Amino acid sequence: MHIGTIGKFTALEALRTRLPLTAALILLLALSASFFVRELAVTEAVRFQVAFYSALARLSAVFLVAVYVLSSMSREFSDKGLEAVLALDVQRSHYILGKLCGFLTASAMVALLLSLPAFALAPFASAAAWGLSLGLELALVATLSLFCIVTFNQLLPASAFVAGFYLVCRSIDAMRLMSANPVGGSTDWTLQFTHGLVEVLAYLLPALDQWTRTAWLADAPPAAAELGLIAAQSAVYLVLLAAAALFDFHRRSF
Repeated sequence: MHIGTIGKFTALEALRTRLPLTAALILLLALSASFFVRELAVTEAVRFQVAFYSALARLSAVFLVAVYVLSSMSREFSDKGLEAVLALDVQRSHYILGKLCGFLTASAMVALLLSLPAFALAPFASAAAWGLSLGLELALVATLSLFCIVTFNQLLPASAFVAGFYLVCRSIDAMRLMSANPVGGSTDWTLQFTHGLVEVLAYLLPALDQWTRTAWLADAPPAAAELGLIAAQSAVYLVLLAAAALFDFHRRSF
């Protein structure tokens, strides 16, 4: 009961702080800019437009969701709203899970809104796959942001960790390629150590460059198996990050 109530009010907070309106403004700006890019293109104008909109909308959505979750939790810590909730005999696990449910609902709204132009610019199957993957990616970012703000309890280090984590996940395949093929073919032990470290990171972290790909809209939708693998990875990392957030929240004193 507490989880549902906290999740409901967290989602309502997103509406009252104009998160959907901000997402709508991002949609209008990204779509307008994509039409401008389309007019500049000499050939394959629609392809350029789709690629530009998908890339800009994806990055903007990630930034918006991360900032919203971090700022919302930081404000609750600063305003002593957390202490007031816990004073009502609400279990800490219920509080974190309720906040997570609300943030996941908000991220789903952002993903749905920013996916709408994709249905007009690309085939339905491609747009649906892209929108679903975007929703899963934003859910992962929201959960990661919740974990970071609970762990660090400060906006700046939490923001830096979220940004660093996301950038590493987006570039992990490129890092693997560069570490496996060093310049000049050197086999120095430091390069071997770096290659091993990158391989370990690639094994532990989600390869977000394979998610919400522009090629799905511009060329062809992903296979069902590829989309299923993304969904399975999302579920695993969501559970792990939520469990880590619960662990860190339980060990804190208020």
